[in-house]
Amino acid sequence: MLKPDKKPLILIFITLLIDVIGIGIIIPIIPKLLETLGNYSLSEASSIGSWLIFAFAFPQFLLSPFIGSLSDKFGRRPVLLIALVGLGLDYIFHALAPSIALLFVGRIIAGICGASFTTASAYIADISTPEKRSQNFGLIGVAFGLGFILGPVIGGLTSTWGQRAPFWIAACLSLVNALLCYFYLPESLILKNRTNFDWKRANPLGALLHLKKYPLVLKLMVPTLLLYLASHAVQSNWAFYTKYKFNWDEQMIGFSLGVVGVMIAIVQGGLIRIIIPKLGNEKSIFIGFVFYFIGMLLFALANQSWMMFAFTIVYTMGGISGPALQGQMSLSIPANEQGKLSGAIAGIMSISAIIGPLLMNNLFAICTGKNAIIELPGAPMLLGSLLIFIAVISVFVIFRNNK
Repeated sequence: MLKPDKKPLILIFITLLIDVIGIGIIIPIIPKLLETLGNYSLSEASSIGSWLIFAFAFPQFLLSPFIGSLSDKFGRRPVLLIALVGLGLDYIFHALAPSIALLFVGRIIAGICGASFTTASAYIADISTPEKRSQNFGLIGVAFGLGFILGPVIGGLTSTWGQRAPFWIAACLSLVNALLCYFYLPESLILKNRTNFDWKRANPLGALLHLKKYPLVLKLMVPTLLLYLASHAVQSNWAFYTKYKFNWDEQMIGFSLGVVGVMIAIVQGGLIRIIIPKLGNEKSIFIGFVFYFIGMLLFALANQSWMMFAFTIVYTMGGISGPALQGQMSLSIPANEQGKLSGAIAGIMSISAIIGPLLMNNLFAICTGKNAIIELPGAPMLLGSLLIFIAVISVFVIFRNNK
């Protein structure tokens, strides 16, 4: 671990922030882009959108452990630089793509290069003391929060310049981000903590199977997967759900996601630094899951626009569970294998991003529109709350058996 120094932590935070802004910029325009580019209804566009996410998530799932192992061998910095440059070029590809088919090609490229969060998580683990690790992992959530304050708002506003304008802005941000890392971000993984590359661990199943020597970590991957699956009831559906139920336009979608980002930043940038040290990881995980459960139920039942903003407060309080879960797992892993843990967690996130949007968006599609089997646009949120309930039970059993 590096000597305590806030500069690398601040730099990696800025890197994550710019990266998330680039992602957030394009969210508000996706429903309309798919509707117009493919002449689809909103329900049909939701289904197509889920397959676009799949095209990103599947290659990321295959390659995240590989990239995590590369970063354990060669260091975090070069891997992060390649990922950021690749993502910037991908946004340019999206800005020029004339058809949905080429959008899919672009998403595949983005998935291949989507290693920035995997490597950033390992970077944070490298430079954090054990007692500060959970709190510092919360900076990832803060970056998401602030990124989703600025990104969607910028995307909604700049969509008035043209449907593809947000892609160009995202491309510029990613490439500027790469330059920032090249000139200012130091390497975090010292030579004695580097490990040899192992093909057995450089694949999705190998990375997870490698964790079997850490039983608690492997078991906690189950509620982690359930949490990430459930989150797609909101993440993958927000733009489609709010446009369908409340007739929100791109500007309103962008503004609402900005509000969500403010709440995430407050919770993960401030509250977790009070709650997790005071309650510990285990209680923080339970409390966070309860907030997620209630928040998803409230979103599903909302019938006025203002309710989505009010219920966001409850939902985002659930954000204390993610850093607590990751912190609990990280404490069980030695310093020279933090990259493999980050790769495995990214693999779990990718599995959820493969299954979650297909499940949630297609559930939304069959429960909305003129061909709906039942008019229930909140169905994905109801399913998400059920998955969180199962996660609570699994965490209870895991911790009880671990004592």
